[in-house]
Amino acid sequence: MAEFVVRPLVSMLTNKASSYLLDQYKVMNGMEEQRETLKRKLLAILDVIQDAEEKGASRPGVSAWLEALKKASYEAKDVFDEFKYEALRRDAKKKGHYKKLGFDIVSLFPAHNPIVFRYRMGKKLCRIVRKIEGLVREMNDFGFNKTQQAPPSKQWRNTDSIIIDSEKDIVSRSRNEEKKKIVDILIDQAGDRDLIVLPIVGMGGLGKTTFAQLVYNDPIIKEHFKLQRWCCVSDDFDVVKIANIICETNEIHREKALQNLQKEVSGKRYLIVLDDVWNEDADKWEKLKTCLKHGGKGSAILTTTRNVQVARIMKMCIADSHNLRNLDKVFLKEIFENRAFCLQKPKAAELSDVVDKIMERCGGSPLAAKAFGSMLSNKTSMKEWTDILARSNTCNDGTETFLVLKLSYDDLPSHLKQCFAFCAIFPKDYEIDVETLIQLWMAHDFIPLREGDNLEKVGREIFDELTWRSFFQDVKQNPRRKWQGELRPRTICKIHDLMHDIALSVMGKDCLTIVDRPNEKELLSTGPTRYLFSSYWYTGTLLDDYLMKHSPALQTLLYPYAYTSDSAPHLSKYNHLRALQLFRLRKLPLQPRHLQHLRQTLNLCKCIRLGRLPEDMKCMENLRHLYTNGCSSLKCMPPGLGQLTSLQTLTYFVVSSSPGCSTIRELQDLNLGGDLELSRLQYATEVDAKACSLGNKDKLTHLSLKWGDDSTDELGQHRNVLDALKPHAALEFLGIHSYRGTGFSAWVLSLNFLQHLTELQLDGCTMCEEFPQFGEFKSLEVLVLKRLNKLQSLCNHNSSAMFPALKDLRLKKLEIFERCVATEGEELAFPQLENVKIKDCPKLAILPEAPKLKFIALKEEKAQLSLSIFKSRYMACLSGVGLSVSDDTEAAPVTELDQDCEVSLLNLRLDGCNFLFCSTPLQPTVGVWKWFGQLVHLTIESCDMLIYWPEEEFRCLVSLNSLSINSCSKLVGHTQGKGCRTQVRDQLLPNLKELTIYHCGSLTELFVLPPSLTSIVMMDCNSLESILGQDDTELESILHSDTASSSEHFNDLTSTCLLEQSLSPRINPLPCLDYLRIISCKKLRFMPAQLDALIFLDIHNCDGLESLDCLGDLPLLEYLYLNRCKHLASVPGSLGSYSALQKLRIEYCPALNMKPLYGHLQQRLDSLELKDLSKAGSSYPNEGPKLREPKCWKF
Repeated sequence: MAEFVVRPLVSMLTNKASSYLLDQYKVMNGMEEQRETLKRKLLAILDVIQDAEEKGASRPGVSAWLEALKKASYEAKDVFDEFKYEALRRDAKKKGHYKKLGFDIVSLFPAHNPIVFRYRMGKKLCRIVRKIEGLVREMNDFGFNKTQQAPPSKQWRNTDSIIIDSEKDIVSRSRNEEKKKIVDILIDQAGDRDLIVLPIVGMGGLGKTTFAQLVYNDPIIKEHFKLQRWCCVSDDFDVVKIANIICETNEIHREKALQNLQKEVSGKRYLIVLDDVWNEDADKWEKLKTCLKHGGKGSAILTTTRNVQVARIMKMCIADSHNLRNLDKVFLKEIFENRAFCLQKPKAAELSDVVDKIMERCGGSPLAAKAFGSMLSNKTSMKEWTDILARSNTCNDGTETFLVLKLSYDDLPSHLKQCFAFCAIFPKDYEIDVETLIQLWMAHDFIPLREGDNLEKVGREIFDELTWRSFFQDVKQNPRRKWQGELRPRTICKIHDLMHDIALSVMGKDCLTIVDRPNEKELLSTGPTRYLFSSYWYTGTLLDDYLMKHSPALQTLLYPYAYTSDSAPHLSKYNHLRALQLFRLRKLPLQPRHLQHLRQTLNLCKCIRLGRLPEDMKCMENLRHLYTNGCSSLKCMPPGLGQLTSLQTLTYFVVSSSPGCSTIRELQDLNLGGDLELSRLQYATEVDAKACSLGNKDKLTHLSLKWGDDSTDELGQHRNVLDALKPHAALEFLGIHSYRGTGFSAWVLSLNFLQHLTELQLDGCTMCEEFPQFGEFKSLEVLVLKRLNKLQSLCNHNSSAMFPALKDLRLKKLEIFERCVATEGEELAFPQLENVKIKDCPKLAILPEAPKLKFIALKEEKAQLSLSIFKSRYMACLSGVGLSVSDDTEAAPVTELDQDCEVSLLNLRLDGCNFLFCSTPLQPTVGVWKWFGQLVHLTIESCDMLIYWPEEEFRCLVSLNSLSINSCSKLVGHTQGKGCRTQVRDQLLPNLKELTIYHCGSLTELFVLPPSLTSIVMMDCNSLESILGQDDTELESILHSDTASSSEHFNDLTSTCLLEQSLSPRINPLPCLDYLRIISCKKLRFMPAQLDALIFLDIHNCDGLESLDCLGDLPLLEYLYLNRCKHLASVPGSLGSYSALQKLRIEYCPALNMKPLYGHLQQRLDSLELKDLSKAGSSYPNEGPKLREPKCWKF
C-alpha cells in the first residue's frame, strides 16, 4: 500500500515548482522551458492520481508505476530544495550575510558561481523532466480516469470532545456484563492467591484497551487494590521499559530497573494492566513474572492481546483467558451515528439500509465504526455514502477492520495523508509530543501554506482533524520534565496500533525506526531511508556507518533519548536535513551552511555538554523553534540572534559580557511563546532588558529569570533589570533565582497582576525585604521559596480565601521564617495541600494545617518539628515521611511516643534522628516502631545511635520491602554478651527484597538475611568479612581457624569456596537473589553459595576475595563486572556455559584465570552487547607487577 503516499508528494512538488521565491531571485533563469513542462506534467498526473491509487491496490503494473513516480518525485523535491536554498543564499547575500555563510570566495565554492550553478542544476532538472515525461507516457497507456477530490470540510472544527465521553459511555453499557465478570474474578477468585494473570483476547480494533480501562477505573477495583499501574507494552516486550513504567522511573540499567520493580510491588496487593502484548518469548515473560510475584496476596495482572498463543503463555492461576465479544450492532450503530450525524443527517429513504450494510462492514469493531462515522460526517449526499460503501466492498484482502481503516485513510485530503503517514517514524505506542510533531510537519512542508495563515495554527487544526477521525488517540497533558529544564507541561498523544500499521504500509522503507540493538548485517543491508528515529541507548558507530553508506538524502534524524552513547554523527554529510534532535554532545557537529534545509526545528534539549552554538546561526532566518533547555554548559548565545525573525520558541538564553555574543536586546522583535529561561542576568543592562519587550510577548506562558549565585547588585542594577523585564499578565509560571535586589518590582508584588500564576519559585533572593502576599495568588498550586534570608511569613493576615488551590509547598533555608501568618496566634489552613518540604528553617516551630497532606519532608538541627509529626493528628493519613535531624547527639529515645496509633505509612527516611533508637540493647524499644507494620521502604542515614542491629525494631517491620543503611559509622552488627534483648538470632524482615549498605566502616556482620532477598548492594564496608548473616557459632569458629590456614597457603585458592560449600546446607539460602553488587569491601572473604537466580554481578575493589566458585553455575547471569580484585583467581560461573551473558567487563584482576571464560564464550564473544577485557590481566596503576608476568617482577 506504499503507493498511497504519492498523491500528497506530487501535490507538494507542484507547489514547489510554482514557488514565488524561485522567480524573485531568478535562480531558474535559462531553465524556464523545463520548469513549465514539469508543472504541466505534474498537473496532468494529479488529474488521474486518485484513480491510479485505487487501481494500484489490485494491479501490480500500476503499483510499480506509482512506486517509480514516488521515487522520481522525491528526486525532484530534492532538486527544487536546492533551487530554494540558492534563492535563500542570494537573499542572504543581498542582506549582507553572504560572507558569514562562507560563500564569499567563489573559487572555493565554484558551485555557487551563477554560471556553474545553472549548468549543474540544468542537467539535474532535465533528468527529472525526462523521468516524469516517461512516466506520463506510461500513465496514458494505463488509461486512468480523471477525478477531482472534493475540498476538505472544516465543519468538524465546531465540535468538541464530549462525543468521546459519550462513546465511552456506550462501550461501558455494551460491556457491562463482561466487566462485572472480570471484576468478580479479580476480587473474589484472586483474593487468596499470590498472583493471577488474566489475558483479554480479541482482534485489533475490538476495544480491548477501552474494556481494560473500564475494569481498571471501576470504583470497586480502585478501592480493592493498593497499587494500580497501567503499562502499554506493544510489540517491543522490553522488561526495562515495563519496569520503569510500573515504578514511574527512568532507569536505563536492566538490573537496577528490575530491582526497582520488585521494590515497588513487594508486599502490596496490586493490579497491573499490560496492554497490547505481542511477545511470544516465554523466557522474557518469566523474567518479568519473577519480579512481579513478590506482591501481596490477591495481586492481579490484566493483559490485552490479539494473539491466542500470547494468552496461553501468560495466563496464570486462571482456567481460561477472556475472549472479548464483538460489539453488538445496536451499540456499534450508536457509535457510528454519533460521529456520522453530529453535523447533519442525509434525508433519504434508503439511509437505514446503507447504515445497516456499513455496520456489517465494521465487523463488530468500535474503532471501525468510529472511523467510518468520521469519514462520512462531511458527506452530504446519499450518492457519496453509497460510493464509499461500494469502495469498501471492492477490498477483498485483509481483515474487515483494517480495510475500513485503510478506506478511512484513503478518504483523507492529500495533505492530511502526508502528515499522518509521516508518523510511521515513531515506534508503536510511543508518546508523541504534539508540538514537536507539528513542527516536524512544518519542516517537511507537509502543511499547505495559505496567505495570512499561521503554520502552527494550521498544524494544530490538522492534528485536531486527524484526532477527530480517530487517527490519534489518548491525547493528554504530561507534567513538565524538570530534569530536562522544561518549565511547562507537554501535550502528548498515541496512535492505535492498527492505524500505525497503515502508516507503516504507506511509508515503507522511507522510515527507519530503531528501538533495540540492531543486527549489524541486517542494518547495513537495509536500503536508504529519509526519516530515521533511534531511541536505543547505544549503537556505537553502527548507525553512522549505515547512514554514510545508504542515506545521503536523509531529511529527519531524531535521537529522543538524551543519554544516548553513540558516536557523534557526521551530520555535515547530510545536506538535506530538515529536522534534527541530538543527544549529549560537546560541540554541534555542523555549521549553518550544512543546515540549508533545517528551517523549522533544532532540538538540542539536555545537551548538557554543549558549550557553544554555531556563531553564524543568525543566517538561519527561517528557523522557528530552537530548544536549548537543559544546555547548562552554554557560555553565551551566538551574535545577531534577533535576525532569526521567524523564531517562535527559544527555551534557554544565556547572557554574557563577552564581545561577539547576543544580548537580550536581540529578543526585541522575536514573537516568542511557550517557555523562556533567561540566565546570567547579572550581565544584562536595564536598557537591554527594556528593549527585549517581554510585556509584548503574550504567547509566553512560562518565564524563569536567573542571576548568578556569586553576583552582587551594584547600584541597584538587579532591581532595574527586573523592573524592565515585566512580562504580560497571563503568565502561568514565574521563577526568580539569585536576585540580589533589596525589594521585588511592583509587578511581582502586585495583588492583581499575576492572577493566572500556577507556580511561583523564588530562590536565592537573599537581600529582599519585601515579598508578595503569596496567599493572594488564587490560581497558585506550587510555591517554592528558598534562600530568602529576610522572609518571616507567607502573608500578613489569615483568611479563608488564602491559598485556595495550593497543593505543593517547599520551604528551604529561610533563616528567620517563623510562621505562615505574620500575626502571632493565628494559623493558616491549606485546604488542598498534599506535599510539604521544609528544610533548614530554624525558627519555624509549628507545621501548617493541611487536612489532605500525603507527604512531608523535614530537615532541621534539633528534633522539634520532627517530633511534632508523630504527635500530629494527620500522622495517620501520611504515606511518606522524610526526617533529617543533624544535631541530636545527646538526644535520648522518646518514650512518650509509646501510645498506639494506626498509620498507613509506606515510606520512611531517617537522617540522624537518634531519638528513635536505643543506645544500648538493654533500653526499651521506642514505641513508634510498632506503628510501622505497613512500612515498605526504610532508609537510615548518619545515625550515631545505631551501634547494633535494631532487631526488636525490625520485628515490627513485617511488610518492609527495601532497607537502606548509609554512613552509620558506629554500626558494628549483632549484640554480644549477656543481658542482651535477643539471645537467639532469628530471621527478621520476612518480606525484605532489597538491602543496601553504604559507608559503614565498623560493620563486621549482617543480620540473618531472609530468603526473600532479591538484591544486595554493599559499598565501603571495610570491616565486613562475610555477607552470610549466620547465627551459627560453629561457622564463626571455623572461619577463625580458616583465617590462619589460608594466610599460610596463599596458593590454595579454593579453600574458602570448599568451606562455604561444606556449610551450604546450614547457610541461610538466598534462592531469589538476582542482583549482587559489592564495592570496596576489602576484608570480604565469604560469599553465599549457589546463587542460581543471579542475573547481575558486580564486584569491585575486594582484595580479600580469592575465589567465587561457590556461587555455582550462574545459569541466568546476564551482567558480569569484575574490577580491582587482585587476589581473585577464578571467574565466577566458570562451571556453567554463560548462555545468558549479555555484558562482560573485567579490569585489573591480575591473578584471574580467563581460560574457562574464553572456552565457553568462544563462539559468541563478539556478539555480546558489551565486552571489555582489554585490562583484565593488568594490575591497577601503582599497585605493582602482574602475577602472571614474571618478567615484570622486581627482586
